[in-house]
Amino acid sequence: MSTQPGPLRVLVADDEHVIADSLALILRGRGFDCRAAYSGEQAGALALEWKPDALITDVVMGEKDGVALAMQLAEVLPSCRVLLISGNTMAGELLAGSQRQGHDFPILAKPVHPNEILEFLAQPGRSAGGD
Repeated sequence: MSTQPGPLRVLVADDEHVIADSLALILRGRGFDCRAAYSGEQAGALALEWKPDALITDVVMGEKDGVALAMQLAEVLPSCRVLLISGNTMAGELLAGSQRQGHDFPILAKPVHPNEILEFLAQPGRSAGGD
């Protein structure tokens, strides 16, 4: 997590720009410091620079999917909390692969109501490492 005092830093990653931007806007309106990324690669680079406290990511995206992104953060930012969201049936296969590697990430099915994400952010919970 960030060591700076202030609002929780939340990174939203979704290759559907309108979803990423809308969710970031909602979270900013609720007092979070929020940034949006539109690919797993972009989100990974931003996370290394910005060091978010939480990642909300779509699962199925371009070359780097959300599960690969979550596993990357488990290695480099282990205190970052992760919530996966997906409307794609491929998510199950990707999650099974991460579970075989010792990662157990929470997932919500799209469409996700913003209140579900706010509930996740309000609860103390598992880090990217699955703790």
